[in-house]
Amino acid sequence: VSNPRTKICFAVGEHPSVMASVCSKSLFNLPLLSVFFLLLLCFPPLGGQKKKENLLSEKVEQMMEWSSRRSVVRMNGDKFRRFVKAPPRNYSVIVMFTALQPQRQCSVCRQANEEYQVLANSWRYSSAFSNKLFFTVVDYDEGADVFQQLNMNSAPTFMHFPAKGKPKRADTFDLQRIGFASEQLAKWIADRTDVQIRVFRPPNYSGTIALALLVSLVGGLLYLRRNNLEFIYNKAGWAMAALCVVFAMTSGQMWNHIRGPPYAHKNPQNGQVSYIHGSSQAQFVAESHIILLLNAAITMGMVLLNEAATSKGDVGKRRIICLVGLGLVVFFFSFLLSIFRSKYHGYPYSFLIK
Repeated sequence: VSNPRTKICFAVGEHPSVMASVCSKSLFNLPLLSVFFLLLLCFPPLGGQKKKENLLSEKVEQMMEWSSRRSVVRMNGDKFRRFVKAPPRNYSVIVMFTALQPQRQCSVCRQANEEYQVLANSWRYSSAFSNKLFFTVVDYDEGADVFQQLNMNSAPTFMHFPAKGKPKRADTFDLQRIGFASEQLAKWIADRTDVQIRVFRPPNYSGTIALALLVSLVGGLLYLRRNNLEFIYNKAGWAMAALCVVFAMTSGQMWNHIRGPPYAHKNPQNGQVSYIHGSSQAQFVAESHIILLLNAAITMGMVLLNEAATSKGDVGKRRIICLVGLGLVVFFFSFLLSIFRSKYHGYPYSFLIK
């Protein structure tokens, strides 16, 4: 009874003299069984591991083959689930979800696709190109099931699928705030993958040609008027040129050039087009054009008011000019103030238009 092995046998209900030897052998083999199961846990069967490595090698080889043909790999639902979502995977994937078909009428998608192609080509033909990062695209008309799987209802959208784990919130590119310029996408990819991509844009000679034409035009005009150059000292002409520069800079044209925002935004749910961005941290190209026209109209009103006050013509005509100028200033300044209120939420002041 004092032997613990005998107590175990009694607990089972057998005679101690019969079960003692059996229990002793069983308990003697327990350490060996424990070591055996521990080895199984620590060292899984080599067959499964080898199969996993072969599958991964096939996926990487297939992705490299596709990338050698096109910098951006087009994917449907099946390819997306196999090469992007399903393990094993030791490479990162950048996916642009878009709608490029003409019937979708997504001009922003086409503009974003051009910048995305520039970025992908810069990576594909760089010396640092490797099998650690791939660029892919999923079009809505070729992978609508992917959009439904990810609960995605807008395009274009850029997402990063890391080599390990699931995508986080930062793995979705903030297109509305930052824009879709290749340089901004490259910076975001560097933050998410530590892969540095230097953007190389194809040569664009349109600016050089436009500058050459402008210089030729000005030179030809000066040559034709070489005997009478008084127009160079025309104050009104220089004032108009200066105002054009001021309007362009104050409307945000330089911001558009740097950030590359979309021209406008079309809501995919109701089809409504927005020309004014709802945030104070971003804007659309159409918005800068609207601001430019409003500033020009207000300036025109101020010029008319000044003309009515300083001219010495007919009083009735001056009164009409004054009223027209005042109307331009009041109406378009009210419009400008309402746009300001829509972007800077909580701004308390308004005038005529809310």
